[in-house]
Amino acid sequence: MTGIVAKSTGSWYLVRLDDGRMLDCRLKGIIRMDDRKTTNPVAVGDVVDLDFEENNDSVITNIHPRKNYIIRKSINLSKQAHILASNLDQAIIVATLVEPRTSLGFIDRFLITAEAYSIPAKIVFNKADVLNEQLLELQNEIIGIYTKVGYDCYTLSSFDEKSVEQLKSILKDKTTLFTGHSGVGKSTLINAIESNLNIKTGIISAAHAKGKHTTTFAELHPLSFGGFIIDTPGIKELGLVEMKKEEVGHYFPEIRERMNDCKFNNCLHVNEPKCAVMEAVEAGEISEERYRSYLGILNGEEMDWKEWEVR
Repeated sequence: MTGIVAKSTGSWYLVRLDDGRMLDCRLKGIIRMDDRKTTNPVAVGDVVDLDFEENNDSVITNIHPRKNYIIRKSINLSKQAHILASNLDQAIIVATLVEPRTSLGFIDRFLITAEAYSIPAKIVFNKADVLNEQLLELQNEIIGIYTKVGYDCYTLSSFDEKSVEQLKSILKDKTTLFTGHSGVGKSTLINAIESNLNIKTGIISAAHAKGKHTTTFAELHPLSFGGFIIDTPGIKELGLVEMKKEEVGHYFPEIRERMNDCKFNNCLHVNEPKCAVMEAVEAGEISEERYRSYLGILNGEEMDWKEWEVR
């Protein structure tokens, strides 16, 4: 039998069969011993083959090749990577300006990871209902920067019926990764579009204005109106994997458009002479904020919303 991995706890896997049945499976030992550079040899979204042992336990015997995946550095010290999900039609990052605040660097790290694996990415700015006039103006400015370089952006609130219907239209008939910091409202949005899922939601820590983790494992959910959504645990940091410094610019669309016009083929667009990218920044053709974010990624830093607020 063949199915799609719907949930992974590290030792057991919930696999969804074509007829909708769900099976608890374990991984056949020979696959687990394979020389893989990730902490999870099987990821949510993987297409797998199943077999049954003599005791009738179901086991995963084969993992089909992935068409794509979203990956990040593992949070432990093993220096391995962790696959968030695979075989995606699109990836959506949920961001908020307050409670908690999502950094521009975090958004850009997610976007370039999606670019690196050819996954269309969209940005949902949630909690529009709690923003004052000044923050709404700031959010519109940020949206303008991302739409200019080709990313679809949406302003939503889980308590607004039009927002919920708009989100449904974005997700319909696609397999979508849904991610972001803890507390940005991913689970609340999912419950709004598919109330029967009843995904647990959390509260915001008053001391740190950060969300508490409510989703502990990535999980694939079928949508009644067509498609699947993969809810992920809140991500605190997004470490880049399999990417050298000289490759980062390739995953910024506005930099990629101009890099062939630089004098040097190995230009990092930092301080090299006759750099077409830096000239575009000076001319206002590339946003200064995105360029600063690019430099921050090269240096392992993140740009925070506070830098926007005190400009």
